[in-house]
Amino acid sequence: MLDNNLDAVVTLLAANRLGAVAAPVNTGYRGEFLRHQVADTGAEVVIAESDYVERAFEVLDGTPAVRTVVHRGAAPEGAGRPGVELLSLDALRAAADDTLPAPVARPSDLTCLIYTAGTTGPSKGCMISHNYAMNISRQYLQVTGRRTENVHFTPLPLFHFNAWTCTVLSTILLHGSAALAPRFSLSGFWPEIERTGASSVSLLGTILTLIAGAPDSEAAQRCHGRLEIVQGAPFPAELIETWKRRFGAGWAGANVFGLTECCLTTHLPRGEASRPGTSGRRNDDFDVRIFDDEDRELPPGEVGEIVVRPLKRHVMFEGYWNRPDATAALQRNLWFHTGDLGKFDDDGYFHFVDRKKDYLRRRGENISSFEMETAFLQHPDITDVAVHSVFSELSEDDVKVTAVLRTGSALTEEELCRWSFDRLPYFAVPRYVEFRDQLPKNPVGRVLKYVLRAEGATPATWDREDAGVEPPKR
Repeated sequence: MLDNNLDAVVTLLAANRLGAVAAPVNTGYRGEFLRHQVADTGAEVVIAESDYVERAFEVLDGTPAVRTVVHRGAAPEGAGRPGVELLSLDALRAAADDTLPAPVARPSDLTCLIYTAGTTGPSKGCMISHNYAMNISRQYLQVTGRRTENVHFTPLPLFHFNAWTCTVLSTILLHGSAALAPRFSLSGFWPEIERTGASSVSLLGTILTLIAGAPDSEAAQRCHGRLEIVQGAPFPAELIETWKRRFGAGWAGANVFGLTECCLTTHLPRGEASRPGTSGRRNDDFDVRIFDDEDRELPPGEVGEIVVRPLKRHVMFEGYWNRPDATAALQRNLWFHTGDLGKFDDDGYFHFVDRKKDYLRRRGENISSFEMETAFLQHPDITDVAVHSVFSELSEDDVKVTAVLRTGSALTEEELCRWSFDRLPYFAVPRYVEFRDQLPKNPVGRVLKYVLRAEGATPATWDREDAGVEPPKR
């Protein structure tokens, strides 16, 4: 349970050198969120920032395997518990030697457990083999074309798989250099690019949008043209063009498809012609198909569930830790069922459509919440958005947009709705719009759409039908 720092990198590599399995934990976790993961791993040793040690001791009643807690930094005041050893990482490091023989890891041996978000139930630990982790890193280098001389920068947290594979392990493969920011700072992004000399960055969708929409700065001007590689997902074509125009980004993109359980299932090597709105093509690592609800394969152009099988050994997860039933449930008919919807076009390009449970159908038309959210995030006053269904007693569910406004914005719900007329099919224009200070999210930042669906149209929700606003039907 460490922040972004060198010790977080070293401790995971050290655990692997011992032949142990590491389990990075979200530093925002406390209470039952923390207890569940520590207990589920069966961890014997907890390594935590001093500020987080007390949280670990608070959940020890439900984590009987823990025998040692190692704190990073100053000794926490009052922490401790009979029967549990409390040690200092600094003291351990000062007394350490390197006499242990290094075990030889097999490709199938576990390097770490990465926990899923747990949006609908307890989070599950994905068993990650050494081969799987390194294969993703190799794929990432193919996608971006990153070279040894590229200094790489990321503010993404090391308790996520993305930062390990796209930054730490890929840097090791290249014998390169990387800079890990303690956390993302909008005002500090360009000064950090300038300070570190980074020419390659790994970001995520919301961060890409925030930087692209931020006011110009002297640091951004000085760094114009410095970034050779800007990688992130999702990364819509319009946003890519903004990065290239505003910041002189050389290559921007990497819209790929994958889950923690299986990644990257579709991608394109850098230099291979892409197609806007797609997420690459099939590769040599995975067999990817589109199935209907009866597990029958669908032809190109038809939307169905994305299913995956590996074509090589240990290029996807080894199952869910201590949950064979959950693993088997998703391996129906010997295919891993992702729970996502997509399609392939006639030329073999992959189109992600939506999470299966988030897909909308209104008045006979299918609507992708993913594509809707991508559209609304293009509005300069929208910083975060969720598109979801609201139960209708008369017909199929209605569409609602729940959004967070930029500070100081005077945008109204009706103005946002009318703005969407020229950007959405008429049948997808939302009936409901609501502005909030923040969206409900789980501890890893994923929007809890089931909460929004359950809340439906609240007293604060604007209703297009009540307002008499109708989109032009075209």
